[in-house]
Amino acid sequence: MAELEDSPDLGRKVLAQGMRRWVYVGLGGLLVGVGVLGIFLPLLPSTVFFLGAAGLFGRSSPGAYRWLTTNRWFGRHLRDYKEQRGATLGAKAWSIATLWVGIGVSEYFIDIPWVQLLLVAIGAAVTLHVMTLRTIRN
Repeated sequence: MAELEDSPDLGRKVLAQGMRRWVYVGLGGLLVGVGVLGIFLPLLPSTVFFLGAAGLFGRSSPGAYRWLTTNRWFGRHLRDYKEQRGATLGAKAWSIATLWVGIGVSEYFIDIPWVQLLLVAIGAAVTLHVMTLRTIRN
């Protein structure tokens, strides 16, 4: 008899879990999209968004998690960073170079001193972070 009384609660729990799963998948997809933008926009980091997507996919969709971490474009970099292994010398150089090219272009077009100073400060902090990552030898 107790089983019958619990069945409406069980149904609500199953529904809530299903909704949560789709919310996580949706948010993970959104984070992947922002991460892809970060590949092309130097001041927008990509790794943090891919890591967030991996966390959400890990809780909701094993297939999406597997796709993300084995993706030919960013899967290896994501795994290296996530496992705190670091980054290759080439990835570090590319990251720093594109960051400063983006900042330089932004500095050229934005003639607001406090924004220029902020961009340089952000660039310096990101450069320091990238340089302190362990260098992975291929």
